Amino acid sequence: MMKIIDKIALVLVIIGAINWGLIGIFNFNLVETIFGGFSALSRIIYILVGISGLWCIRLIFDND
Repeated sequence: MMKIIDKIALVLVIIGAINWGLIGIFNFNLVETIFGGFSALSRIIYILVGISGLWCIRLIFDND
C-alpha cells in the first residue's frame, strides 16, 4: 500500500508530465498560465515537481 507521501509525489510527477506534454505538443505551459510567468509560486511548483521526481525513483525499487 502506498504511503501518503508517495501518493503526493506521484500526483506532482503526473502534473509535471502533463505540463511537459502540453509544452511539447501545444507550446502551452499550464503552470505558468495558472500561476503567472516565472513567479515565486511557479518556482515552488517546479521545485516540488522536481523533488517528487527524485522521490519517485525509489518507488521503482520498492518491493512492497
